[in-house]
Amino acid sequence: MVLVEIDEHSGFCLGVVKAINKAERFLDNSHQTLYSLGDIVHNNQEVSRLENKGMQTITLENLANLEHADILFRAHGEPPSTYELARKQGHRLIDATCPVVLGLQARIRRVYEANKDNDTQLVLFGKSGHAEVVGLLGQTNNTAIVVETVSDISKIDFSRPVFLFSQTTKSLDEFRELVAVIRQSMQPGVRFEYRDTICRQVANRLPHLRDFSTKYDSVLFVSGTKSSNGRALYEACRQVNPKTFFISSPDDVRPSMIEGASRIGICGATSTPFWLMEEVKKHVQKVLSEL
Repeated sequence: MVLVEIDEHSGFCLGVVKAINKAERFLDNSHQTLYSLGDIVHNNQEVSRLENKGMQTITLENLANLEHADILFRAHGEPPSTYELARKQGHRLIDATCPVVLGLQARIRRVYEANKDNDTQLVLFGKSGHAEVVGLLGQTNNTAIVVETVSDISKIDFSRPVFLFSQTTKSLDEFRELVAVIRQSMQPGVRFEYRDTICRQVANRLPHLRDFSTKYDSVLFVSGTKSSNGRALYEACRQVNPKTFFISSPDDVRPSMIEGASRIGICGATSTPFWLMEEVKKHVQKVLSEL
């Protein structure tokens, strides 16, 4: 008999759980439409589930054209300009920003305010355009330098002081590498400070999933295609187990992915709902019965 197991540590991180719980409480207790500014989570199936309960996903442009609406700010966080726009339009806010992200926003704002009149460069290790990064940049009036990889350090002037932060969902190993490279590149006597602001719940997922993936003949990694966290975790799994397959729904499962396997593992990103992995497991068992 083929063993099919779901990784019990996969699924939503606490910040996403909080945001979805807030949305569901509102939708269950109100007959009003709830507008989510951007996808509440980078998973189409979960977004569709909540939209079926009455949520609508909108853009910043939509926000500016609405008045006196119920608006959800998702876990990624928003820049100060979005709060100001919401206030101006008379919106009622349901702020579901992740507490870890809120704390990071406050820390960056304090450092920015303390250094905005000197030549210190605020550097943010993160993905350009990512919702969390947009919110963090807003704390610096969009003056921080975004560095996605070590290859981007040419953006930094090493003759001037540097203060480095990280997006909460970045790789801890990559952050440490970046710290080492910047430290080596700084001119003598020039100040370099950094804060490790990576969420440990997310960072610890990486080594766990690597270990999980080695225990199975075939691994199905479940994630939305929009999730950068999902892509990074999938690649980590595939590096240790080439028989790892990226899927977004049960319908993506192909017999060739699991044929001949005696142990099949199912895991996912921090934006993957556990119920979706359970649906994948049911579908895998159905496919196996037909082989």
